Amino acid sequence: MSEIVQISDLHKSFGDLNVLKGIDLTVQSGETVVLLGSSGSGKSTLLRCVNFMEEPTQGSVSLHGELIGTEAGGKMQYRESELCALRTRIGMVFQHFNLFPHMTVEQNVMEGQVTVLKRSKSEAQSKAMTQLERVGLADKASEYPARLSGGQKQRVAIARALAMDPDVMLFDEVTSALDPELVGEVLKTMRQLADEGMTMLVVTHELGFAYHVANRVLFLHDGKILEEGKPQQVLKNPQTQRMREFLDGHSLFKLPD
Repeated sequence: MSEIVQISDLHKSFGDLNVLKGIDLTVQSGETVVLLGSSGSGKSTLLRCVNFMEEPTQGSVSLHGELIGTEAGGKMQYRESELCALRTRIGMVFQHFNLFPHMTVEQNVMEGQVTVLKRSKSEAQSKAMTQLERVGLADKASEYPARLSGGQKQRVAIARALAMDPDVMLFDEVTSALDPELVGEVLKTMRQLADEGMTMLVVTHELGFAYHVANRVLFLHDGKILEEGKPQQVLKNPQTQRMREFLDGHSLFKLPD
């Protein structure tokens, strides 16, 4: 497998608050990596640094071995044109769907393709329908977001990101705003993507998804990777007290024997 994302000594501070404190991480092609951790551990900030919604304070990010930014005076400098191009290659799905309410489902999935990738409307429409079919929502193409359930809206957001043909997908707590009965349909879509070989970096509290779908699980605490390994190893045989406390807080999660 080839390396898709390489993160080296990544730090991120907001004023005096140090959120990330030296993250080293490589994500291989076709790998699903799940980030676990309590609120404030740095998980979402790490994702936002990968697609440069937040610029790292220190350290580097590479995509397919190509360093993002240019080092000058011991600090990385980034051009906005470079970052815009990068974001077309890194799909991101958020906790909140961020769909345009005045556009149909199909138009929402087409918009980025036309305005950012400069695809023709016919090409963008074809791609939109392909991705909506992929997430099981082709029959909702002409509906407006207000007529969709939360789970359906999230699947439209996934289709919109996929329509940009990203090299890697980032998922940031995409089920945490959903009613419990709607979580399963979104996780099913994500599992399908994993089975198809999509490279994914996932922040979630869904331990069942982490156990059954992830190739690797990382546990973040206080801005650092505290534990890392196969899900069966990290979730069934935690090595640190903090990880054991985290798992104890998920008492409804039952691991297979």
